[in-house]
Parts: sequence; structure tokens; C-alpha cells
Amino acid sequence: MSNILWKSLVVSPAVLGATLLVSATAIAAPNSATPEVIKADLSTNQQQSNSTQTGFTASVGTTETPQQSDILAQVQQQTQVQQLAQLQQQTEVNVLDQVNQYGSEGKTTNSQAQVTSVSQFSDVQPTDWAFQALQSLVERYGCIAGYPNGTYRGNRPLTRYEFAAGLNACLDRVNELIATATAELVTKEDLATLQRLQEEFSAELATLRGRVDALEARTAELEANQFSTTTKLVGEAIFALTDTFGNDNNADNNTVFQNRVRLDLQTSFTGRDVLHTRLATGNAQRLDIGANGSAEGLQTFNLTGDPNNSNDVFIDWLSYYFPLGDNARVYVAATGGIWSDVAATVNPYFEDYDGGNGALSTFASENPIFRIGGGAGAAVNFGFGERRSFLLPTSVTVGYLGSQPNNPGVGSGIFNGNYAALGQLNFNLSDRLAIAATYVHGYHGAGSSLFDAGSVNNSVVGTAQANNLSVTDGSSSNSYGISAAFRPSDRLSVSGFVSYHDVTGFGSNDDFEAWSYGVGVALPNFGKEGNVLGIFAGAEPYSLNRVAGVRDGDVPYHIEGFYKYQVSDNISITPGVIWLTAPGQSSDNDDAIIGTLRTTFTF
Repeated sequence: MSNILWKSLVVSPAVLGATLLVSATAIAAPNSATPEVIKADLSTNQQQSNSTQTGFTASVGTTETPQQSDILAQVQQQTQVQQLAQLQQQTEVNVLDQVNQYGSEGKTTNSQAQVTSVSQFSDVQPTDWAFQALQSLVERYGCIAGYPNGTYRGNRPLTRYEFAAGLNACLDRVNELIATATAELVTKEDLATLQRLQEEFSAELATLRGRVDALEARTAELEANQFSTTTKLVGEAIFALTDTFGNDNNADNNTVFQNRVRLDLQTSFTGRDVLHTRLATGNAQRLDIGANGSAEGLQTFNLTGDPNNSNDVFIDWLSYYFPLGDNARVYVAATGGIWSDVAATVNPYFEDYDGGNGALSTFASENPIFRIGGGAGAAVNFGFGERRSFLLPTSVTVGYLGSQPNNPGVGSGIFNGNYAALGQLNFNLSDRLAIAATYVHGYHGAGSSLFDAGSVNNSVVGTAQANNLSVTDGSSSNSYGISAAFRPSDRLSVSGFVSYHDVTGFGSNDDFEAWSYGVGVALPNFGKEGNVLGIFAGAEPYSLNRVAGVRDGDVPYHIEGFYKYQVSDNISITPGVIWLTAPGQSSDNDDAIIGTLRTTFTF
């Protein structure tokens, strides 16, 4: 076989070109590419890379003994059997990915394109030994394709299936030339060589045709039964067993078994945009830690989307991301928007965007400054590439969110109700160090909470003293925060934050200040890949300099430890403990200890 190949390469430039053709023509590759998933990365614009495809490589231009030929034939037969078995074992996800690749072939920017001149290839020079053959192929047959970046990549190893795919492309082109009365371009020598190759690679060509036929049949089946051509469903279900221990309020809490479910419909119309329509429900009520109105120790699954915690289904998040040029991304929220949707929180392994795979509490998840305001509005993230300087940010985020956008009443609406405006500078100083500097200005109507995440009068982190604003007049706030993360190794991450909040009340004696800070240490892949051991400690938002009668002398410390055990790709179990000292900013209150066993299902 190799002698035939070698002679054919010398005789016919058409066969040479087919041999050098790279594998992007092919559905021919025996291994399916890794499925690409739409991701809304708000800090940088990620580029999806093409997966390389591998297979058995034919030996060309060597002399084989009979024993070697027998061994080679056995290897080829065994390889083909394994490849067919792998094809039958592909999951529906891989089939969907193949369908997408097959359906978009020739339409996307990542596909190969026919060239009209060999000079279009930046990696093919006139001095190359294959230059004249490629030039003849391009001009005579037009069955040579290149990559979008103008390269040919003719020096990479070639598999038998890739060779068969290139051969099939040239056969189709020759048939087209004959059918269009341009047969004089096809020489007898080329036809004879192609016939010999067609016989030699008949098994591979038959396999290719079988795969295409099977793929087209499964494509038709999927199209007839598909949910949507543009939308996929991402879901999360949390089961949580939790209780408080160690304080007098333990009698006020029974051990509870709670749940929260989120179903996120992610729709893309262009491949670069994402429309999120999330349905949420749950029954996870807050525990009583002995500090009235306090959100200390609040856990992420307590944010159910249902204000009555009665398992009623609500649309708790409706937003749309789309690119603006090459270096900017726009975020528009119709409801349920929060700052961590668009601003980098720089708290890896603890932050899970209030999901069920990060820290247990809202405090350990992110800097409390991101909990000021929420609702409906818009934000833009501008990227500046890989800057390595404290003075030059990698990205800038600006945005505006109103908490009462749907209310046309007096003192409500997008601009007259509660709102927050954010500006943030992100500094990615290296692959292992990131810093974010954040500023938030907010307006809060009478009786509002400072850290409300858009819920107006329901705090989600911090003490009552830091959250309760004037009940008769409105207030404004100016908040400043720094968040940073450092990863000295792949198995250690250190992150932390500090925030300062200056509240100005519109009535008398309504001014005060608030502080919060914390630091966490995470050990990813601890004991098993996917596991995370996390410890976080700090002070939840607490007030200073309030008027007489409002106690703010004691600092409410928060210490949390959890261990997320990854049972499988879609199931994790997280036991954890939260220890709260001086709840309600009062050492007269007993410390509260919250124990939780959280199980998270993702699908």
C-alpha cells in the first residue's frame, strides 16, 4: 500500500494535495471534538479554540516486510473496530456537538475556505518542495482549502481517515469538472491514480459515507424532537439540612430540611450573546440567631426568589448579554440583576453567584459592596487586554441598577426609586494575582436596607445596625471596596476584601458609617479532583458612629468552614459550619453556630 501511495504522490499533484489536506473537512476524524459551551465571562472576552482530532497515522514512503504488513493490517482492523465502537458509545451531548459542527460547516469563521491562489497561504513558500504541486491543484482542480488565519499547515501528521476525506474531496471535484464539460483538465494519469487510491481506501471511504449517513439520520431525528435550536436548559437543585447550636436561640430553631431550585434557560441568537430566563423557587426560611433584623449567617440557598418561601415559581432573573465590538460586553437586566452578574468579585472557590457549589453564606461569597442595589438596569464591561501594571487596568465596569423599575408610583420607577450606580477597575497583574477596586453610589428610600441586593427592605448580609436606614427620610450612600485574590499554586488560593460605607441620611441624626472585611483560604482538589476545602473569616457589615440608643460597639465576627465533596460531575455534598460572635453587634448575645449539610444537583 505504501508503495502505491509513494508512486501516486510523485505522479499526481492532485493526490499530493489530497494527502496534505488537513482534517477540518472531516466528520472523518474518529474522535469527536469536545463540546463547546456558551459561557458569559464578564471580565475578558474568551476565544473558543478548535479541538485537534487524532487517529491512526498511515506510514507513507517506507518499505514493509510481509510480517510488518500483516501486523499493520491487524492494527488497522483493530483500530477500525475500536473507532466504530467509540462511535456507538458517543453521548447525546457529543452527537449534538457533531450536528452543530456538521450543520455549520462552511458557514462559520472557523471552517476552511477554498483558495484561488497558493500565494494566499502564509506558510507555503515558492521554495517548498510541494509548492508547484499545490499551485497546480489550486489552479486545475480547486480542491485545496485553508484555515481562516491564512495558513495551510501541510507539515502536520495525517491519518488514514483524513487522507480519505481529502481524497473524497478531490474525487467530488473531478466529478464536478467532468459534469461541467471541463474534463480536459483531468488527465488519464490522474484518473488512474485516483482509481487505485479509491480501491486502496475503499474501507475508509465507506466508513465516511456511513458516518455521514448516520449523522444525517440522527440530525433529522434531533431536529424533529429538539426543544429549541437556540436554547439550552441549565438547572440546579439544592437540598439543605440545617440548624443552629450553642446559643439561647437554639430553642427557637428546629432542625429543618429545605430546598431551592433554579432552572435557567440560556438562549443565544448569534453565538456570542446570551439571554437568561431563570425560573426559581424554594422554601428555605432564615434561621433566628438572636439579633432581630440581622442578616448575619444568611446562606446562599435562602435567596429562593420566592418572597414567601412557599415553593411558588417566579422568574427571578431575566437578563441579556451581548458584545459591543471586540473588547466590550453589555449587560441588560429586566429583573433580578445584581452586580456580581457583571462585575468581577475576585473571590474564587467561595463565589458561586449564590449557587450551591461555593461558600455557604452570602458574606463569604463576595464583598458586601456588591450587595448594594439590584433589580433592572444595564452595565458595560470594557476590556483592555493583558495589562501587567498597577496603573493600567485590564477592564473597567460601569453600570446602573434600579430596585423598583416596574412601579410607576411616586418615588419609584427606574430613576426615582432606589438605585445604585457602580464603577470598577479590574487589574489582572498575572495569571495568579487579581485586584478589583469598586465604587458604588446608592439612593435608598425611607425604611430601606443598605445591603438589599435589590429587594428594597430585606437585607442579605450584615447586622441590622448596618442595614437599617431612616424610616422617615431617604438616605444616600457612597461605598468603596477592594477585593483581591492570589493563587500561589494550583492547590492553594487566598482571597479577601474590605469595604467602607458612608451613609448620609436626609433627616437629622441619620448619618453613620459601616465597615466589613474578610479573608479566605481555599484548597481546591483537596482529597479528590473537584473537591474544595474552604475557610473564611472576617467581620460582616457593622455600623459605627450611630446615634445614642443604637449599639455599635462590638464587632460581629464571622468564621466559616466547609468542604465540598464532588460525588460526581453533577452531584456535590457540602458539610459546613458557620460561627457568629456578638450577633447584632452585642457581646451580650450568645454566639451562634450554624451547621449545614448541603447537597447540590446540577444538570
